[in-house]
Amino acid sequence: MHISRREFMQLLAAASAAGFPLGTVACGNNKAGTAGDPYDTLDRFGNVHLLHYTDCHAQLKPIYFREPNVNLGVAGMRNRPPHIVGEHFLKHYNIERDSIHAHAYTNLNFMEAAEQYGRVGGFAHLKTLINKLRDSRPNSLLLDGGDTWGGGSGSALWTNAQDMVDAQKQLGIDIMTGHWEFTYGADRVEEVVNGDFADAGIDFVAQNVRDVDWGDRIFKPYVIRELNGVNVAVIGQAFPYTPIANPRWMVEQWSFGIRPDDMQEQVNAARAEGAEIVVALSHNGMDVDIKMAGMIEGLDAIMGGHTHDAVPQPLPVERPDGGHCLVTNAGSNAKFVGVLDFDFRDGEIKDWEYRLVPVFAELLPEDPSMATFIHNMRNSDVNYRGETFNMEAKLSEELAVAEDLLFRRGNFNGTFDQLICDALIEVHDAQIAFSPGFRWGTTVLPGMPITFEHVMDQTGLTYPETTRNAMTGAQIKTILEDVADNLFNADPFYQQGGDMVRVGGLKYAINPEAEVGNRISEMELGGEKIDPDKEYVVAGWASVQQEPPGGTGTMIWDNVADYLRNQTDGVRISELNEPKVKGIGEDNLGFVPTTEDMYRRS
Repeated sequence: MHISRREFMQLLAAASAAGFPLGTVACGNNKAGTAGDPYDTLDRFGNVHLLHYTDCHAQLKPIYFREPNVNLGVAGMRNRPPHIVGEHFLKHYNIERDSIHAHAYTNLNFMEAAEQYGRVGGFAHLKTLINKLRDSRPNSLLLDGGDTWGGGSGSALWTNAQDMVDAQKQLGIDIMTGHWEFTYGADRVEEVVNGDFADAGIDFVAQNVRDVDWGDRIFKPYVIRELNGVNVAVIGQAFPYTPIANPRWMVEQWSFGIRPDDMQEQVNAARAEGAEIVVALSHNGMDVDIKMAGMIEGLDAIMGGHTHDAVPQPLPVERPDGGHCLVTNAGSNAKFVGVLDFDFRDGEIKDWEYRLVPVFAELLPEDPSMATFIHNMRNSDVNYRGETFNMEAKLSEELAVAEDLLFRRGNFNGTFDQLICDALIEVHDAQIAFSPGFRWGTTVLPGMPITFEHVMDQTGLTYPETTRNAMTGAQIKTILEDVADNLFNADPFYQQGGDMVRVGGLKYAINPEAEVGNRISEMELGGEKIDPDKEYVVAGWASVQQEPPGGTGTMIWDNVADYLRNQTDGVRISELNEPKVKGIGEDNLGFVPTTEDMYRRS
């Protein structure tokens, strides 16, 4: 799907005249979902070329990945990209139903389409696409938006992210910012940035990361690269809530934050240094990027990540100086490559084109050198927590068979999340289970073996210990309210990322548009109303504290694997424990209720 700046502005003008709000224009000068090769319209445009992927979460091999059926926006974010799903998404972007692009961007008919079109992503296939794009776009920049080293990978965890660092060098990235990278600890990040990356000519940029005591910058705020005679500045914006959403002790001497005033200073500094085009490589999340874009003068585009939104066209946001900043987001799991082409002449941007290109493993041959690297790396031995093993052998263990579609992704719950909660309740003899609302995690089709790799895709992080605690009903409500506010705060600058905590055992209702502290209601367990003063046994994992209270000494992946090994009749989710969603209205374009036919074979 592609469209030029000129055509896009014509569509905006026509829509405005017709009374449509800017955020609901169905943009596209062709049908993105028409049949045929999705790679036959990648011709070069202009003279400045930015290639962008983000949030791959260390997925080196092709995977299945289901896009969400729930992506709610509140207040000014309601019914504005990225908060549009399903049929509404197709209509908004003029995508043909039941097409290959409809499968890439939505969850519609996922099981049938996945069997028809096959897996997505994979670094060997991604490398082939990057090579194809670079062949027609000399001197292009490849930008990595972060969440590359981990959050969902056994081999990344066991190699201390070296597998992904080596893959990035093979891929040929030029500039990177970060988020889950920081969960390997400050020392490891600096070791890579000052070692592997420096040797390979890769820049790690993050204008918003500073020393806690002295305020000194930890990383370069931006770099300027000359592309075909045009000076292009790339300013880094790491995930601003890293020390809150992830363990503080891992980066205890670093402070983060959104820092829009500092972003403006860096744009000004880059312009003063001779930058003719200025873009931000951001891990804010799309809603935060949209707000920030409207505050910063002189910023031409934001290549965004963190919220895993596959958005086919940029959202143009009016800047304080009257210009427009293009806000993009390039999905996740190495499933997409964003391609932003500028036509820069006579000292200004004359035109632009943008494409979000899906990576279909069946349609892109493997790059031989990348495929060899991945094969050799996975077939090597590692030592982790005192155990030496072959990674491929461990990852390949078949634990059980999926009878239903197992997925994550979505504001409230997924079937693989439900499986994790069921495992926590059984293994720890708990009444209630909490599992973090991570957006990463691959999908397992019905009939497929559930491997240990699938479990690591959902649980592989650097603080995996499980917990078992007694909590009062009032404490449980407070936890749910806090997470709901992080997700549904009317001001995107107060949204800390992730989806709603996944819950096992407990049932509840949620009103996303209610006031702080009043979103959660109708809490019950086993048909009985939750007593705010009564204590309940709650199991969980991924505490951000260095020594979590109630720590059991067991790792989440071992708990889930043991649970799966006992499911000899296959894994079926008897009931997907989703909350009752109240107050959003039938006109909300970001909500399609989950029904059994969305995850269960007939």
